[in-house]
Amino acid sequence: MPRPLVVANWKMHGSRPANAELLAALLAARPYAAEVAFCVPFVYLHETAATLAGSELRWGAQDVSEHAQGAYTGEISAAMLAECGCRYVLVGHSERRTHHGEGDALVARKAQAALGRGLTPIVCVGETLAEREAGDTEAVVKRQLSAVIHQLAHCAAEMVVAYEPVWAIGTGRQASPEQAQAVHAVLRAQLQAATGRAQAMTILYGGSVKPDNAAALFAQPDIDGGLIGGASLKAADFTAICRAAG
Repeated sequence: MPRPLVVANWKMHGSRPANAELLAALLAARPYAAEVAFCVPFVYLHETAATLAGSELRWGAQDVSEHAQGAYTGEISAAMLAECGCRYVLVGHSERRTHHGEGDALVARKAQAALGRGLTPIVCVGETLAEREAGDTEAVVKRQLSAVIHQLAHCAAEMVVAYEPVWAIGTGRQASPEQAQAVHAVLRAQLQAATGRAQAMTILYGGSVKPDNAAALFAQPDIDGGLIGGASLKAADFTAICRAAG
């Protein structure tokens, strides 16, 4: 089994003073049994890297361009992220799929671009409430993951997968540990069929993970850690979640 991984997704939050205070508190709370990483807004990558340099904590970005370079105003390439020392990058987060119209094929190309520069893509998959209520959860997440597996081919085992039910992100609703585990088991079986190495791969859960439910979620056999949104902005909460993963 892989080492547990807990990834903070700050989304479009933060300020220089708040970030410095948060990272200082999390550095002071070490050591963690789990690997811990922070996916921060692009403008804070340099400062985050400088703060965390020399520690075992990792950092990454929340998105990446599918293109290597060129006339793509506002885009950030994988090479640029690598220059910032990023280890991880989120691709296909539900908010990117919903608000920016990112489809499965684009998400797959972004994952490929990340791997091409030595970054680990955290590939997000998940269903909406309507899709869950229609009984389509398995079909949706398998379709989303299949596009990335096909694009990455023999490198597919190098990604991290994050299951994030859209209906449980920022809504106050929570998937039960059993509901989350059921989908993780489906994803691991799909990864095993494609790579033969699924037991060594990391599958994260993201969807209103908090200190009071983290331990139960992380105790599930196919949940290897978490992709944490709002709770990652509070030092005490995020530290508790990291402890629960270890």
